[in-house]
Amino acid sequence: MPTVLTDLCPYPIVQAPMAGGASCPALAAAVSEAGGLGFLAAGYKTVDGMYEELKQLRGLTAQPFGVNLFMPQPACADPAAVAVYADQLAGESAWYETPLGDPDTGLDDGYEAKLAILLEHPVPVVSFTFGCPTRNVLDSFARVGTVTIVTVTTPDEARAAERAGADAVCVQGVEAGGHQATFRDNPESDGSGIGLLTLVTRVRETVSVPVVAAGGLMRGGQLAAVLAAGADAGQFGTAFLPCPESGAHALHKAALTDPLFNRTELTRAFSGRPARGLVNRFLREHGPYAPPGYPQIHHLTSGLRKAAAKVGDAQGMALWAGQGYRLTRELPAGQLVEVIAAELDATRAALAPGGVV
Repeated sequence: MPTVLTDLCPYPIVQAPMAGGASCPALAAAVSEAGGLGFLAAGYKTVDGMYEELKQLRGLTAQPFGVNLFMPQPACADPAAVAVYADQLAGESAWYETPLGDPDTGLDDGYEAKLAILLEHPVPVVSFTFGCPTRNVLDSFARVGTVTIVTVTTPDEARAAERAGADAVCVQGVEAGGHQATFRDNPESDGSGIGLLTLVTRVRETVSVPVVAAGGLMRGGQLAAVLAAGADAGQFGTAFLPCPESGAHALHKAALTDPLFNRTELTRAFSGRPARGLVNRFLREHGPYAPPGYPQIHHLTSGLRKAAAKVGDAQGMALWAGQGYRLTRELPAGQLVEVIAAELDATRAALAPGGVV
């Protein structure tokens, strides 16, 4: 691993920051304690909520960890289209006996206030999703000793992040669970995402900053493949969902091995932005009609998803998962880090001269 990442974790294993509750302090601490790099997800949290989780995490580990921020989004949703979608969801609202949310709740996710907290109380790593910060922001983190990582989905985005002063890029392939982290949400690009191995190779030939590969990684052998393709570390998200330390809902964890959920799909149904999840009733019925509009659609459906979880209905929840979800292992997070690291070593040994494949 390159210098900027070497001191962060002994193993080239990063736990993805999964917004919505999965990436809680207990999970991040367990991963960091085992030699990986744990992450908190500040997305959707209040400023106070993020700060409280920081304090909890610091009480659980002295090892390096990261915090992920969502970039503010432009006001690009068509109000008329959002209103039409709200009408379509009226049946869901009646079924779950909960009102639809206010789509105009906010576009910036408390970005500036969260920046202020992280600059006043520096953490080892801060990563960004849904865009690239300004050079001033990235330079401010550099001054307080924080490593910055920008999530990218194309070589052009990686080039922009490097120019802005990011210390590293997290390269997200189309296989990844949860939201596609594109800088700009262009509906004309739906379904045109690039697979991880190809994307890592292209980004590696485009920029000189370190590369973290993300998207469908579940095994040490896959980690060996992306490292061979030019990545410096691999980011695992879905792999950590079923861990006992994960804050994911029990129904979400159970769905990963439930034969009823037999594939994943990119959808705008829950948030208005393409995101990969297990195909359930809500996704099938509303995905084809959901308009572009993040975070307006996210705010609109938030109460429905919480209500579905409360009554134990996985068919109405956003079950984010990557394409490798059937390879999940229900292990403690620290043990999973060690297993992935051992698989990586075994793969490398098998591929070395004289090794047995």
